[in-house]
Amino acid sequence: MNKLSMTRRAFVTSASAVGLVGVSSLALPYYSRANQRPVFTHGVQSGDVDATSGMVWTRTDRPSRVMFEVSSTENFANAIRLAPLDTSPASDYTVRRLLTDLASDQDIFYRMTAADLADINAVSEPIVGRFRTAPASKRDIKFAWSGDTAGQGWGIDETGMKTYSTIGKHTPDFFLHSGDTIYADGAMKDEVDLPGGGKWKNVVLVDGKRKVAETLDEYRDQWKYNMMDRHVLGLSAICPTFYQWDDHEVLNNWSDSKNLSADNRYTEKSIHVLAARAARAFHEMTTIRYEPSEPGRVYRKIAYGPLLDVFFLDMRSYRGPNGPDMQDEMTPQSRMLGEQQTKWLKRELANSKATWKIIAADMPLGLVVWDDGVKKAGAEAVSNGDNGLPKGRELEIADLLRYIKNAGISNTVWLTADVHYTAAHYYNPEKAQFQDFSPFWEFVSGPIHAGTFGPNDFDMTFGPELKFIKAPTAEQGQNLPPSTGLQFFGLVDISGATEQMTVRLMDRDDNELYKITLDPVRSA
Repeated sequence: MNKLSMTRRAFVTSASAVGLVGVSSLALPYYSRANQRPVFTHGVQSGDVDATSGMVWTRTDRPSRVMFEVSSTENFANAIRLAPLDTSPASDYTVRRLLTDLASDQDIFYRMTAADLADINAVSEPIVGRFRTAPASKRDIKFAWSGDTAGQGWGIDETGMKTYSTIGKHTPDFFLHSGDTIYADGAMKDEVDLPGGGKWKNVVLVDGKRKVAETLDEYRDQWKYNMMDRHVLGLSAICPTFYQWDDHEVLNNWSDSKNLSADNRYTEKSIHVLAARAARAFHEMTTIRYEPSEPGRVYRKIAYGPLLDVFFLDMRSYRGPNGPDMQDEMTPQSRMLGEQQTKWLKRELANSKATWKIIAADMPLGLVVWDDGVKKAGAEAVSNGDNGLPKGRELEIADLLRYIKNAGISNTVWLTADVHYTAAHYYNPEKAQFQDFSPFWEFVSGPIHAGTFGPNDFDMTFGPELKFIKAPTAEQGQNLPPSTGLQFFGLVDISGATEQMTVRLMDRDDNELYKITLDPVRSA
């Protein structure tokens, strides 16, 4: 491909002004068939980018033939034209594609145009996005992470989901969405009374967000709602998103033991039916790669050059039922990752040649997250709250941490969200009940646009030490709206020269709250 002729930062500006054709129509709850040309309804996305490939996504308003062009220059000189793909109602008019044979460490521009299948001469305006492929040699890397989008009824107000734009200003190589990417169980109202007076107004709201999601189309609507926000669209056009999921993609704290018989919001009572519909919508609406060996798999590794491998966990799909979590031995009922995923993670960590191994977890390891928050009963995350030797799900994590130590795997860092505040944790075996592991860091950030909660209690099984926290005070209370400003994300910078990793915890106004630089352990 030709040498890049335009900087990423310049494209950030041009994408919002030129590339996202038709974005202004996203505030409309439906699209008129009277329009004689197809429309791209929800922008573009890219994701799961490595050194030679990357996924791209878009959606049309009708059955269409989508033409693809790929170039290393913004003006699409000498662009490569790919075979077209068709959209249909079967996938809600979405189309996903893996772009291959790309040059490493290169800005890639992709352009899509849609022709109406019923009138092939009716052609849309083009829509454009960009991403940068991973490097084949050592260079500086920057990425962001957060979680929890459009939760607790806080939707798109006049300001919108501002944190997405704040992240975009840093022009990261990618954005890691740590889960709770939607709130399928979070019905919204037009207005919400705020403590102390005033109202939160969801100025953009569609019928699909006024109730909990049950049907496949309702789960799809949850995703499309987020993509009606200008900040979300802007970041997606210039930055790949690496997705994982947690509970709210289906409903709160779901596992096989979830009982909906008394929940009058749901006419569909089977958690398995709901999870299947939610999973289909998740894969239709995101740029997660397709895994032929297990279609629908979420856990995977993205190799991002010699300095970084990212291991995405799925702590939801293979877990045993939520409960007391006090088993004395590891069984399918006491697992969270499941046997196959654990074997995969051990193998891939051992085989990794990257300097840093990021373990992207959708839930924290040492914070107590109750299945029943009111009664403070049952384990929803890893920890069971007894501060003792490993039991229940802690057995699986203890086995993993012991393996990492014994295999001599260095430079593992855990990133997570879920608890709706930001914190830095150092896991110290000298302070732990279970001590057969090497010390490591875990960084928590989020929400990106949802209610702010916390802080949660520690469980001392793995010896977490609190190094930093930003959470609501007792006077502020819980479920603070995004307008309060307590919306968080993290930034990770890896130096190509020193291989050091710098982690910063940020708020939505781009204030740096905490910073630490980690030195890599060098192989002998």
